[in-house]
Amino acid sequence: MKRYKKKELLHIINSLEKINNAVLRNFSLNVPVSVEVLAECQETAVIVGNVLDETFEAQGRSIVRILEDYCENLYQMSLVVNDNVRSRKLAKKIQKQLTDINNRVKYDLPDDRKEIVFLPYKASMWDSLESIWKAASRDDTCDTYVIPIPYFDKNPDETLGKLHCEKREYPDYVPITDWQEYDISQHRPDVIYIHNPYDEFNYVTGVHPMFYTKELKKHTDMLVYIPYFVAIKERIQKHFCILPGTMYADRVVVQSETVRQTYIKEFQKFEKEGKLENLSVKTEEKFMALGSPKYDKILTTKRETYQIPEEWERLIVRPDGSRKKVILYNITVDRMLKQGERTLKKIKGVLKFFQRMSNVTLLWRPHPLLA
Repeated sequence: MKRYKKKELLHIINSLEKINNAVLRNFSLNVPVSVEVLAECQETAVIVGNVLDETFEAQGRSIVRILEDYCENLYQMSLVVNDNVRSRKLAKKIQKQLTDINNRVKYDLPDDRKEIVFLPYKASMWDSLESIWKAASRDDTCDTYVIPIPYFDKNPDETLGKLHCEKREYPDYVPITDWQEYDISQHRPDVIYIHNPYDEFNYVTGVHPMFYTKELKKHTDMLVYIPYFVAIKERIQKHFCILPGTMYADRVVVQSETVRQTYIKEFQKFEKEGKLENLSVKTEEKFMALGSPKYDKILTTKRETYQIPEEWERLIVRPDGSRKKVILYNITVDRMLKQGERTLKKIKGVLKFFQRMSNVTLLWRPHPLLA
Protein backbone atom coordinates (compact mmCIF):
# COMPACT_ATOMS: atom_id res chain seq x y z
CA MET A 1 0.00 0.00 0.00
CA LYS A 2 2.80 2.45 0.84
CA ARG A 3 4.29 2.00 -2.61
CA TYR A 4 0.96 2.87 -4.22
CA LYS A 5 0.24 5.76 -1.82
CA LYS A 6 3.66 7.26 -2.50
CA LYS A 7 3.05 7.09 -6.24
CA GLU A 8 -0.37 8.67 -5.74
CA LEU A 9 1.10 11.50 -3.62
CA LEU A 10 3.75 12.30 -6.22
CA HIS A 11 1.06 12.52 -8.88
CA ILE A 12 -1.01 14.94 -6.74
CA ILE A 13 2.00 17.12 -5.92
CA ASN A 14 2.97 17.22 -9.59
CA SER A 15 -0.54 18.46 -10.36
CA LEU A 16 -0.28 21.14 -7.67
CA GLU A 17 3.00 22.35 -9.22
CA LYS A 18 1.34 22.68 -12.63
CA ILE A 19 -1.64 24.52 -11.13
CA ASN A 20 0.68 26.90 -9.26
CA ASN A 21 2.53 27.75 -12.49
CA ALA A 22 -0.76 28.33 -14.31
CA VAL A 23 -2.02 30.63 -11.54
CA LEU A 24 1.23 32.58 -11.61
CA ARG A 25 0.84 33.19 -15.35
CA ASN A 26 -2.85 34.13 -15.26
CA PHE A 27 -3.48 35.57 -11.78
CA SER A 28 -4.15 39.13 -12.87
CA LEU A 29 -6.26 38.06 -15.84
CA ASN A 30 -8.98 36.27 -13.86
CA VAL A 31 -8.70 37.04 -10.16
CA PRO A 32 -11.93 35.34 -8.92
CA VAL A 33 -11.06 32.06 -10.66
CA SER A 34 -7.48 32.19 -9.35
CA VAL A 35 -8.68 32.69 -5.77
CA GLU A 36 -11.05 29.74 -6.13
CA VAL A 37 -8.21 27.57 -7.48
CA LEU A 38 -6.01 28.52 -4.51
CA ALA A 39 -8.77 27.38 -2.13
CA GLU A 40 -8.99 24.06 -3.96
CA CYS A 41 -5.21 23.66 -3.66
CA GLN A 42 -5.55 24.14 0.10
CA GLU A 43 -8.19 21.40 0.26
CA THR A 44 -5.92 19.08 -1.75
CA ALA A 45 -3.02 19.82 0.59
CA VAL A 46 -5.15 18.80 3.57
CA ILE A 47 -5.92 15.48 1.83
CA VAL A 48 -2.20 14.92 1.20
CA GLY A 49 -1.47 15.68 4.85
CA ASN A 50 -4.07 13.17 6.03
CA VAL A 51 -2.57 10.45 3.81
CA LEU A 52 0.88 11.20 5.20
CA ASP A 53 -0.41 10.98 8.78
CA GLU A 54 -2.38 7.77 8.25
CA THR A 55 0.03 5.86 6.02
CA PHE A 56 3.54 7.09 6.88
CA GLU A 57 3.02 8.46 10.40
CA ALA A 58 6.33 9.77 11.84
CA GLN A 59 8.09 9.64 8.46
CA GLY A 60 5.57 12.07 7.01
CA ARG A 61 5.42 14.64 9.82
CA SER A 62 8.17 16.91 8.48
CA ILE A 63 6.35 17.02 5.13
CA VAL A 64 3.06 17.84 6.86
CA ARG A 65 4.71 20.88 8.50
CA ILE A 66 5.80 22.16 5.06
CA LEU A 67 2.27 21.56 3.79
CA GLU A 68 0.91 23.71 6.61
CA ASP A 69 3.24 26.57 5.60
CA TYR A 70 2.23 25.99 1.98
CA CYS A 71 -1.46 26.38 2.89
CA GLU A 72 -0.70 29.59 4.79
CA ASN A 73 1.09 31.02 1.73
CA LEU A 74 -1.88 30.09 -0.45
CA TYR A 75 -4.13 32.01 1.94
CA GLN A 76 -1.81 35.02 1.96
CA MET A 77 -1.71 34.97 -1.81
CA SER A 78 -5.51 35.11 -1.99
CA LEU A 79 -5.38 38.34 0.12
CA VAL A 80 -3.06 40.18 -2.28
CA VAL A 81 -5.04 39.62 -5.44
CA ASN A 82 -4.50 43.21 -6.57
CA ASP A 83 -0.78 43.34 -5.77
CA ASN A 84 1.05 41.76 -8.67
CA VAL A 85 4.51 42.05 -7.07
CA ARG A 86 3.58 40.42 -3.73
CA SER A 87 1.53 37.70 -5.39
CA ARG A 88 4.49 36.77 -7.61
CA LYS A 89 6.82 36.60 -4.60
CA LEU A 90 4.40 34.32 -2.78
CA ALA A 91 3.97 32.18 -5.91
CA LYS A 92 7.72 31.62 -6.04
CA LYS A 93 7.75 30.62 -2.35
CA ILE A 94 4.92 28.19 -3.05
CA GLN A 95 6.80 26.79 -6.02
CA LYS A 96 9.87 26.23 -3.86
CA GLN A 97 7.77 24.55 -1.15
CA LEU A 98 6.16 22.17 -3.65
CA THR A 99 9.58 21.22 -5.01
CA ASP A 100 10.74 20.52 -1.45
CA ILE A 101 7.60 18.45 -0.73
CA ASN A 102 8.06 16.49 -3.95
CA ASN A 103 11.68 15.65 -3.14
CA ARG A 104 10.89 14.63 0.44
CA VAL A 105 8.06 12.35 -0.67
CA LYS A 106 10.25 10.84 -3.39
CA TYR A 107 13.39 10.28 -1.33
CA ASP A 108 12.39 10.21 2.36
CA LEU A 109 9.25 8.07 2.37
CA PRO A 110 9.76 4.29 2.32
CA ASP A 111 8.49 2.20 -0.57
CA ASP A 112 10.84 -0.76 -0.46
CA ARG A 113 8.25 -3.32 0.71
CA LYS A 114 5.89 -4.92 -1.75
CA GLU A 115 2.43 -6.05 -0.73
CA ILE A 116 1.50 -9.34 -2.38
CA VAL A 117 -1.94 -10.93 -2.09
CA PHE A 118 -2.93 -14.51 -2.91
CA LEU A 119 -6.63 -15.13 -3.52
CA PRO A 120 -7.38 -18.87 -3.62
CA TYR A 121 -10.98 -19.97 -3.39
CA LYS A 122 -10.86 -23.79 -3.21
CA ALA A 123 -8.46 -25.08 -0.55
CA SER A 124 -7.87 -28.19 -2.65
CA MET A 125 -6.46 -25.92 -5.40
CA TRP A 126 -4.00 -24.16 -3.11
CA ASP A 127 -1.12 -26.16 -4.63
CA SER A 128 -1.45 -24.02 -7.76
CA LEU A 129 -0.22 -21.00 -5.76
CA GLU A 130 1.68 -22.40 -2.79
CA SER A 131 5.28 -22.47 -4.09
CA ILE A 132 5.02 -18.82 -5.19
CA TRP A 133 3.58 -17.84 -1.80
CA LYS A 134 6.45 -19.66 -0.06
CA ALA A 135 9.03 -17.76 -2.11
CA ALA A 136 7.32 -14.41 -1.49
CA SER A 137 6.91 -15.05 2.25
CA ARG A 138 10.66 -15.74 2.54
CA ASP A 139 11.47 -12.39 0.92
CA ASP A 140 12.18 -9.77 3.60
CA THR A 141 11.03 -7.00 1.24
CA CYS A 142 7.51 -8.42 0.85
CA ASP A 143 4.36 -8.44 2.97
CA THR A 144 2.24 -11.40 1.91
CA TYR A 145 -1.43 -12.16 2.54
CA VAL A 146 -3.31 -15.37 1.83
CA ILE A 147 -7.00 -14.50 1.61
CA PRO A 148 -9.36 -17.40 0.80
CA ILE A 149 -12.25 -15.79 -1.04
CA PRO A 150 -15.89 -16.85 -0.79
CA TYR A 151 -17.62 -18.68 -3.61
CA PHE A 152 -21.12 -19.85 -4.48
CA ASP A 153 -22.42 -23.16 -5.75
CA LYS A 154 -24.13 -22.72 -9.10
CA ASN A 155 -27.72 -23.94 -9.41
CA PRO A 156 -28.82 -25.82 -12.56
CA ASP A 157 -30.26 -22.55 -13.92
CA GLU A 158 -26.83 -20.89 -13.28
CA THR A 159 -28.14 -18.71 -10.44
CA LEU A 160 -26.00 -18.45 -7.31
CA GLY A 161 -26.64 -21.03 -4.61
CA LYS A 162 -25.00 -21.65 -1.23
CA LEU A 163 -22.07 -19.47 -0.17
CA HIS A 164 -18.83 -21.14 1.00
CA CYS A 165 -15.51 -19.96 2.40
CA GLU A 166 -12.84 -22.60 3.04
CA LYS A 167 -10.47 -20.50 5.16
CA ARG A 168 -10.26 -23.21 7.85
CA GLU A 169 -9.22 -25.93 5.41
CA TYR A 170 -5.72 -24.68 4.56
CA PRO A 171 -2.51 -26.16 6.00
CA ASP A 172 -1.61 -24.99 9.51
CA TYR A 173 1.60 -23.37 8.26
CA VAL A 174 -0.33 -20.96 6.01
CA PRO A 175 -1.37 -17.76 7.86
CA ILE A 176 -4.86 -16.83 6.73
CA THR A 177 -6.40 -13.34 6.49
CA ASP A 178 -10.19 -13.09 6.54
CA TRP A 179 -11.56 -11.64 3.30
CA GLN A 180 -13.84 -9.32 5.30
CA GLU A 181 -10.86 -7.79 7.14
CA TYR A 182 -8.76 -6.83 4.12
CA ASP A 183 -10.02 -4.06 1.85
CA ILE A 184 -8.28 -4.47 -1.50
CA SER A 185 -9.44 -1.07 -2.72
CA GLN A 186 -7.71 0.58 0.26
CA HIS A 187 -4.57 -1.55 0.36
CA ARG A 188 -3.95 -1.42 -3.40
CA PRO A 189 -1.53 -4.40 -3.30
CA ASP A 190 1.43 -4.37 -5.67
CA VAL A 191 0.64 -7.88 -6.91
CA ILE A 192 -2.47 -10.08 -6.78
CA TYR A 193 -2.27 -13.80 -7.61
CA ILE A 194 -5.39 -15.75 -8.61
CA HIS A 195 -6.09 -19.27 -9.87
CA ASN A 196 -9.76 -18.84 -10.81
CA PRO A 197 -10.14 -17.25 -14.29
CA TYR A 198 -13.88 -17.58 -14.87
CA ASP A 199 -15.65 -14.69 -13.11
CA GLU A 200 -19.36 -15.34 -13.76
CA PHE A 201 -18.77 -17.95 -16.48
CA ASN A 202 -18.11 -21.06 -14.38
CA TYR A 203 -20.98 -23.58 -14.56
CA VAL A 204 -20.24 -25.32 -11.23
CA THR A 205 -19.13 -22.58 -8.84
CA GLY A 206 -18.80 -18.81 -8.90
CA VAL A 207 -16.54 -16.62 -6.79
CA HIS A 208 -18.08 -13.62 -5.06
CA PRO A 209 -18.54 -10.84 -7.67
CA MET A 210 -16.29 -8.46 -5.73
CA PHE A 211 -13.41 -10.82 -6.61
CA TYR A 212 -14.05 -11.02 -10.34
CA THR A 213 -10.86 -10.37 -12.28
CA LYS A 214 -12.31 -7.23 -13.86
CA GLU A 215 -12.85 -5.84 -10.33
CA LEU A 216 -9.45 -6.90 -9.00
CA LYS A 217 -7.66 -5.21 -11.90
CA LYS A 218 -9.03 -1.86 -10.69
CA HIS A 219 -7.01 -2.16 -7.48
CA THR A 220 -3.56 -3.37 -8.55
CA ASP A 221 -0.93 -2.69 -11.19
CA MET A 222 -0.06 -6.39 -11.46
CA LEU A 223 -2.76 -9.05 -11.62
CA VAL A 224 -1.27 -12.52 -12.15
CA TYR A 225 -3.32 -15.55 -13.17
CA ILE A 226 -1.89 -19.05 -12.63
CA PRO A 227 -4.04 -21.94 -13.95
CA TYR A 228 -5.21 -24.35 -11.26
CA PHE A 229 -4.73 -27.21 -13.75
CA VAL A 230 -1.88 -28.58 -15.87
CA ALA A 231 -2.17 -29.36 -19.56
CA ILE A 232 -1.84 -33.10 -20.16
CA LYS A 233 0.75 -33.78 -22.87
CA GLU A 234 1.01 -29.98 -23.11
CA ARG A 235 -2.29 -29.76 -24.98
CA ILE A 236 -4.49 -26.91 -23.87
CA GLN A 237 -8.14 -26.60 -24.90
CA LYS A 238 -8.88 -23.38 -26.75
CA HIS A 239 -11.60 -22.17 -24.39
CA PHE A 240 -9.08 -22.00 -21.52
CA CYS A 241 -7.09 -19.41 -23.47
CA ILE A 242 -9.88 -16.83 -23.71
CA LEU A 243 -11.35 -16.24 -20.27
CA PRO A 244 -11.73 -13.17 -18.03
CA GLY A 245 -8.62 -14.28 -16.15
CA THR A 246 -6.46 -14.27 -19.27
CA MET A 247 -7.97 -11.05 -20.59
CA TYR A 248 -7.72 -8.91 -17.43
CA ALA A 249 -4.48 -10.35 -16.03
CA ASP A 250 -1.22 -8.51 -16.62
CA ARG A 251 0.63 -11.82 -16.55
CA VAL A 252 -0.45 -15.42 -17.10
CA VAL A 253 2.03 -18.04 -15.88
CA VAL A 254 1.89 -21.33 -17.81
CA GLN A 255 3.77 -24.60 -17.50
CA SER A 256 5.84 -24.66 -20.71
CA GLU A 257 6.77 -22.82 -23.89
CA THR A 258 4.57 -25.16 -25.94
CA VAL A 259 1.54 -24.28 -23.84
CA ARG A 260 2.49 -20.59 -23.93
CA GLN A 261 2.49 -20.60 -27.73
CA THR A 262 -1.01 -22.08 -27.76
CA TYR A 263 -2.27 -19.32 -25.46
CA ILE A 264 -0.63 -16.66 -27.62
CA LYS A 265 -2.02 -18.14 -30.85
CA GLU A 266 -5.60 -18.31 -29.56
CA PHE A 267 -5.37 -14.91 -27.88
CA GLN A 268 -4.13 -13.26 -31.07
CA LYS A 269 -7.00 -14.83 -33.02
CA PHE A 270 -9.39 -13.25 -30.57
CA GLU A 271 -7.61 -9.91 -30.94
CA LYS A 272 -7.94 -10.00 -34.74
CA GLU A 273 -11.68 -10.52 -34.38
CA GLY A 274 -11.80 -7.20 -32.55
CA LYS A 275 -13.12 -8.72 -29.33
CA LEU A 276 -10.37 -7.36 -27.08
CA GLU A 277 -10.00 -3.71 -26.13
CA ASN A 278 -7.56 -1.66 -24.05
CA LEU A 279 -5.12 -4.47 -23.34
CA SER A 280 -2.72 -3.44 -20.57
CA VAL A 281 0.19 -5.44 -21.98
CA LYS A 282 1.27 -7.00 -25.28
CA THR A 283 0.19 -10.60 -25.78
CA GLU A 284 3.76 -11.93 -25.99
CA GLU A 285 4.57 -10.27 -22.66
CA LYS A 286 1.34 -11.35 -20.98
CA PHE A 287 2.01 -15.11 -21.22
CA MET A 288 5.08 -16.44 -19.40
CA ALA A 289 6.38 -20.02 -19.45
CA LEU A 290 7.70 -20.30 -15.88
CA GLY A 291 6.38 -23.75 -14.93
CA SER A 292 3.52 -24.77 -12.68
CA PRO A 293 3.43 -24.58 -8.88
CA LYS A 294 1.56 -27.90 -9.00
CA TYR A 295 4.75 -29.53 -10.30
CA ASP A 296 6.71 -27.75 -7.56
CA LYS A 297 4.36 -29.33 -5.02
CA ILE A 298 4.89 -32.82 -6.42
CA LEU A 299 8.67 -32.46 -6.60
CA THR A 300 8.99 -31.21 -3.01
CA THR A 301 6.46 -33.58 -1.42
CA LYS A 302 7.79 -36.46 0.66
CA ARG A 303 5.83 -39.37 2.03
CA GLU A 304 6.92 -38.65 5.58
CA THR A 305 5.57 -35.09 5.31
CA TYR A 306 2.00 -36.32 5.51
CA GLN A 307 0.17 -38.49 7.98
CA ILE A 308 -1.83 -41.06 6.05
CA PRO A 309 -5.27 -41.86 7.52
CA GLU A 310 -5.42 -45.23 9.26
CA GLU A 311 -8.05 -46.57 6.87
CA TRP A 312 -5.72 -45.73 3.97
CA GLU A 313 -2.78 -47.43 5.69
CA ARG A 314 -4.75 -50.65 6.02
CA LEU A 315 -5.35 -50.63 2.26
CA ILE A 316 -1.79 -49.70 1.28
CA VAL A 317 0.39 -51.66 3.73
CA ARG A 318 0.45 -55.47 3.65
CA PRO A 319 0.52 -57.54 6.89
CA ASP A 320 4.29 -58.08 6.44
CA GLY A 321 4.90 -54.29 6.35
CA SER A 322 5.58 -54.02 2.61
CA ARG A 323 3.64 -51.49 0.59
CA LYS A 324 1.39 -52.12 -2.36
CA LYS A 325 1.70 -50.12 -5.54
CA VAL A 326 -0.61 -47.09 -5.42
CA ILE A 327 -2.36 -46.01 -8.64
CA LEU A 328 -3.65 -42.43 -8.83
CA TYR A 329 -6.95 -42.08 -10.68
CA ASN A 330 -7.62 -38.43 -11.55
CA ILE A 331 -10.98 -37.15 -12.81
CA THR A 332 -11.52 -33.92 -14.77
CA VAL A 333 -14.62 -31.76 -14.50
CA ASP A 334 -14.80 -30.98 -18.22
CA ARG A 335 -15.49 -34.58 -19.28
CA MET A 336 -18.12 -34.95 -16.57
CA LEU A 337 -19.95 -31.82 -17.75
CA LYS A 338 -19.88 -32.87 -21.40
CA GLN A 339 -20.36 -36.64 -21.07
CA GLY A 340 -21.86 -37.11 -17.60
CA GLU A 341 -23.56 -40.49 -17.98
CA ARG A 342 -20.78 -41.97 -20.07
CA THR A 343 -18.12 -40.74 -17.64
CA LEU A 344 -19.96 -42.18 -14.62
CA LYS A 345 -20.16 -45.53 -16.41
CA LYS A 346 -16.43 -45.44 -17.07
CA ILE A 347 -15.67 -44.56 -13.43
CA LYS A 348 -17.74 -47.51 -12.21
CA GLY A 349 -15.87 -49.79 -14.59
CA VAL A 350 -12.48 -48.60 -13.36
CA LEU A 351 -13.47 -49.00 -9.70
CA LYS A 352 -14.78 -52.54 -10.30
CA PHE A 353 -11.57 -53.49 -12.13
CA PHE A 354 -9.31 -52.38 -9.27
CA GLN A 355 -11.65 -53.86 -6.67
CA ARG A 356 -10.64 -57.31 -7.97
CA MET A 357 -6.91 -56.60 -7.65
CA SER A 358 -5.29 -57.38 -4.32
CA ASN A 359 -1.74 -56.28 -5.11
CA VAL A 360 -2.47 -52.60 -5.82
CA THR A 361 -4.42 -49.77 -4.17
CA LEU A 362 -6.41 -47.27 -6.19
CA LEU A 363 -6.29 -43.66 -5.01
CA TRP A 364 -9.25 -41.92 -6.63
CA ARG A 365 -8.99 -38.14 -6.81
CA PRO A 366 -12.18 -36.51 -8.15
CA HIS A 367 -11.82 -33.00 -9.51
CA PRO A 368 -12.26 -30.45 -6.64
CA LEU A 369 -15.42 -29.11 -8.28
CA LEU A 370 -16.95 -32.61 -8.26
CA ALA A 371 -16.12 -33.48 -4.67
